[in-house]
Amino acid sequence: MDSPFRPAAPDFLTNPYPAYAELRAQGRAIPHPPTAQWLIPHHADVSTLLRDRRLGRSYQHRFTHEEFGRTPPPPAHEPFHTLNDHGMLDLEPPDHTRIRRLVSQAFTPRTVERLAPTVRRLAAGLVERFVAAGGGDLVAEVAEPLPVAVIAEMLGIPEADRPLLRPWSAAICGMYELGPDEETAARAVRASLEFSAYLRELIRERRTRPREDLVSALIAAYDGESEGASGRTARLSEQEMVSTCVLLLNAGHEATVNTTANGWLALLRHPEQLAALRAAPRALLPTAIEELMRYDTPLQLFERWVLEDIEFAGQKLPRGSEVALLFGSANHDPARFDRPAALDLTRADNPHISFGAGIHYCLGAPLARLELTASFRELLDQAPGLRLAAEPVRAPGFVIRGLAELRLAC
Repeated sequence: MDSPFRPAAPDFLTNPYPAYAELRAQGRAIPHPPTAQWLIPHHADVSTLLRDRRLGRSYQHRFTHEEFGRTPPPPAHEPFHTLNDHGMLDLEPPDHTRIRRLVSQAFTPRTVERLAPTVRRLAAGLVERFVAAGGGDLVAEVAEPLPVAVIAEMLGIPEADRPLLRPWSAAICGMYELGPDEETAARAVRASLEFSAYLRELIRERRTRPREDLVSALIAAYDGESEGASGRTARLSEQEMVSTCVLLLNAGHEATVNTTANGWLALLRHPEQLAALRAAPRALLPTAIEELMRYDTPLQLFERWVLEDIEFAGQKLPRGSEVALLFGSANHDPARFDRPAALDLTRADNPHISFGAGIHYCLGAPLARLELTASFRELLDQAPGLRLAAEPVRAPGFVIRGLAELRLAC
């Protein structure tokens, strides 16, 4: 039987949610030979496995590639893997715990709240220019610049250098798709080398002239020593610093960019929901942001490695297997959501999985919510006649679901 999971097929990329319903009907852990993965489509199972320590985002903290039955990546890809493998997203404890503890100080509720005036000012300025021009591409002119500017501000990246960041990030994130080709890998390697060199130079400069920014704070953690809970010193290597900065940029804007574009497209295709939001923006925005993240999920799939033989949902998952946790399917599971195919901005019971769960739960979730609230509020206030000006252009990837272009008129 042909699988409904066809992540390269144009119709699937346009709308994967009907295929997910077929997958959920097939079972809880479904082998998928084309991608050599076990597909996990149900909300309860995705949530459980995100927290199961028998699975890991990486296996290299316990096994070599050969011991785990995996082929090492080609040597030509090494710059990408060095950068990627030293970031929190692909580390497991104790290194993940150490780095997350250091970085989390920049994302406390109090710290994020202090950023609120800056985020609102940036959002207001971007939307004002967008409206003054009569509209344009919402992705390029509002959705992308806002979170990139916020993370760059936190890191202390000079304004003149910020146009470099999004192209580097896009090239690196291409490697998170299923089965990236050699051209994608080559772009990611170039971006990894260039971005790493840039950050090492910035670190050298900040070490001489520290400022009130996150790079300077990470340098202090690198140069100093603080006693960790286990009695070990909690320090950060320079490579971990570089990888952390790259991860904060990549993870710190992808969800916001794609929720902004996917969300506005959903609202424009559901005019009754948009009208309700316009009528009561302050009351509805908190639940609306959560619903838009659920309704068209910005990260569709998250992978985990099986670190030891386990039995799950009546299946034996051997060590070395890979599971594909289908966030988009989980967020449309009728066992957890009433009328999951409906866009309901008043949905209060909304445990969507868009920010993950467990130890890898998105550290920047409060900041993403702040940015989304600010940009949606400004567009609601300043652009009451916002409408589609052209057919949207979907970005080619599946794992990271978004739009390449969303042209709107005001």
